[in-house]
Amino acid sequence: MSTVKTSSMDLVGIGSAERVDRRRQSALLGTPLLVVGVALAAANLRPAVTSMSSVLGEVREDVGASVMWASVLTAVPTVCFGLAAVAAPWLGRRFGMARAIGLALAVLTAGLLLRIVDGPWVVLGGTFVAAAGIAIGNVLIPVVVKESFPHAVGRVTGIYTAALAAGGGIGAGATPMLESMLGSWRGAVGAWAALSAAALVVWMFGARHGTDGDTRVADAEPRRSLLRSPLAWVVTAFFGLQACGAYILMGWLSELFVSEGIARTDAGLMLAFINLIAIPLSFLIPPFALNRSSQSGWIAAVAGSSVAGVIGLAVAPTAAPWLWTVLLGIGMAVLPLALGVIALRTRGASETTELSAMAQGFGYLIGASGPFLFGVLHGVTASWTAPLILLGVVMVAQGVVGWLAGRPRFV
Repeated sequence: MSTVKTSSMDLVGIGSAERVDRRRQSALLGTPLLVVGVALAAANLRPAVTSMSSVLGEVREDVGASVMWASVLTAVPTVCFGLAAVAAPWLGRRFGMARAIGLALAVLTAGLLLRIVDGPWVVLGGTFVAAAGIAIGNVLIPVVVKESFPHAVGRVTGIYTAALAAGGGIGAGATPMLESMLGSWRGAVGAWAALSAAALVVWMFGARHGTDGDTRVADAEPRRSLLRSPLAWVVTAFFGLQACGAYILMGWLSELFVSEGIARTDAGLMLAFINLIAIPLSFLIPPFALNRSSQSGWIAAVAGSSVAGVIGLAVAPTAAPWLWTVLLGIGMAVLPLALGVIALRTRGASETTELSAMAQGFGYLIGASGPFLFGVLHGVTASWTAPLILLGVVMVAQGVVGWLAGRPRFV
């Protein structure tokens, strides 16, 4: 009968591996530098989309692409957000939050550089790669907020969504100016890789997992799949509808204004303002709304602002374009509520990760249909009336479903 001898070095190796694994599963330390890292990471989750949409006409002309190609390009990010979101929880478990989000920023940087080097198919491919990095951050950063700042979810969510809006707004407003300075859309769009690279450097220093004693213990009781939860599907539909409306605006609003005779620079500024107006609202709304038992009233209010803005665009787009912009910008403040609802409708971090992946995975696939159908309707009808009717229906449905998602329950 043979005996198996285990050396002390083997035991040390096993113990070290277990400690590393536990460390990866622990929450990130909620330091001020982590807040900065979260904000910078969030600031990179929208410029990849808004920078391209603000110069979409020039891009399409330069690469010799059709309106249908432009419709696909505006839909690619949201499709990828949905597909890649499924992998995000696995990446978080496998590598830990610090490395997974760092990987997301690295992939984003690579995609931003790739899409400026060649023709229409490379532009689409690079956009898909960049969006894959964004998708991972979309799912995991709200989980970091809940895990690492459990007593300040509203405040840190406000910082996160304000940075998200700022990145989107600056990406839209600055890209046409960069194009004029650099002489081409490629340089202007590619310049945003510098921001994502800077965020990666800060994240590497600011994201640190806690000690073994800080490890979060997984739920012992087996849970049913969230796919069987009606509330989880309501939250998913709410997130999908807000994504649908937001990406229609980010993808097509600038072109709508330009086609109505507004200068491209001004149209870019209006698109930027829609995102930028959400910054103060992101600081003001979450601390109030997310500390209440119900968020339904807040969701209905911001959705109503969006509906009013869409009606203005449909009836008299050039009569008061800045007023319509303000109303739509207020409506964009639904995003922190959608992210907050994901955290508030769950009991623990593991449930939050699962619901975040489900809501964003399926939700962004729902959202992807919006920019595509909007562009197709515009191409088929050669007008903005039918596309704006579609956008209005999306905004109304968002308010109704959001009201249900905001009621105080758990999945």
